[in-house]
Amino acid sequence: MRYADGGGLTVKARRYRESVRLEAAGLFEDGVPPGEVARRLRVTAKSAYQWHQAWREDGAGALASRGPCGQRCKLSARCQEKLAEYLEQGPAVHGWDQDQVWTGARVATLIGRKFHVSYSVSGATRLMRRLGFTPQVPVRRATERDEQAVAAWREATWAKVKAPGRPATDGSASRTKPGSPADRPQHAHGDDVAALR
Repeated sequence: MRYADGGGLTVKARRYRESVRLEAAGLFEDGVPPGEVARRLRVTAKSAYQWHQAWREDGAGALASRGPCGQRCKLSARCQEKLAEYLEQGPAVHGWDQDQVWTGARVATLIGRKFHVSYSVSGATRLMRRLGFTPQVPVRRATERDEQAVAAWREATWAKVKAPGRPATDGSASRTKPGSPADRPQHAHGDDVAALR
């Protein structure tokens, strides 16, 4: 399955967060304490104190954005585009014709075959997500499974074997207090006491 975006922060969101940090740097220069900065900018106190420490050590440049986080991708941008094309083609085109499922292991194998780059299953899964795809888990079925025999068994045998449900009757579903007030005789013991209340 492919999503419209690759997940993670967009460039616009990264710029916005950077602007908040740089605004905090300006407030630090004006002598505003981190607790007050957190209140004014509506961020956590922990973030404000971390920014303050970074600002004290390296100045406002320490609060600038460093770009997308995470480990650098082993595949170039061109190779990532090509991989997305391969994934769009489907698994059957690349030799997995049992089912139409892209698993992390299959994508790692595909990357190795096409680009001669080694990826772990978890790394291939993260790359898939970054490209806008989600890995799927194949349905595990025995190779000897006979679908016609299973269907026939369900229709013929299961109907006979299946225990009937509890009969639908008026009364209580409780096993410890069977019967409902509607089932009691009109002049049951204790009715006169209940009427006096």
